[in-house]
Amino acid sequence: MDNPVTSFWRTAYNITISAHLFGILANILMLIWLLHYREGLDLDSSNPYRIFNVHPFLMFFGFIFLTGEAMMAYKTVPAPRETQKYLHMFLNLSALVLGIVGIHATFKFHDKMNIVDMYSLHSWIGIGTFCMFILQWLFGFSLFVFPKASGFTRARLAPWHVSGGRVLLYMAICAAETGLMQKFTFMQLTNNNESYLINFLALAILLFGITVDLSVSLGRFA
Repeated sequence: MDNPVTSFWRTAYNITISAHLFGILANILMLIWLLHYREGLDLDSSNPYRIFNVHPFLMFFGFIFLTGEAMMAYKTVPAPRETQKYLHMFLNLSALVLGIVGIHATFKFHDKMNIVDMYSLHSWIGIGTFCMFILQWLFGFSLFVFPKASGFTRARLAPWHVSGGRVLLYMAICAAETGLMQKFTFMQLTNNNESYLINFLALAILLFGITVDLSVSLGRFA
């Protein structure tokens, strides 16, 4: 029989693998939805709906998925901790940049369609999460990379940095779920294949967030 420590590490490993799989599944479902049902995506298109489609894709793949991968980088990258730290920083920076493009897409869509900006709960949660994410990244960069705080200060504030990242991940998941629900309502979908696809997409995104959080909270594994 496995001892408790071995069983713990196997559970942590399986949860981390599950997080990657749920993330990949969500990306596949997102692309099927946008390319097969919603006319594709193109930020420079004359079709405003193709411009809008850039928003959900980049806000999941570019923001949520990369953020989750950054959080798990300390477990999934077989490299020295310093390398893991820089990869964590780079993935979060990439998420930030792609998130900006994704937010730009929805503002551009609203401008073309003469729709008021920032009127829904989804947009409030989303923009609040993104602003806090920027502060979190700047805090982490200045604390752990440059100019870099003392070892004592880093040790004291590291748990707050980790907890803040976990909170922001759930806030981003909440923004994604409310955004899908809002789009679902606008399209007036009922009992059809697209409605099922969006529901499974929402579940995959939720399960990705939960398994990423569990992976981080269970600690490192060998």
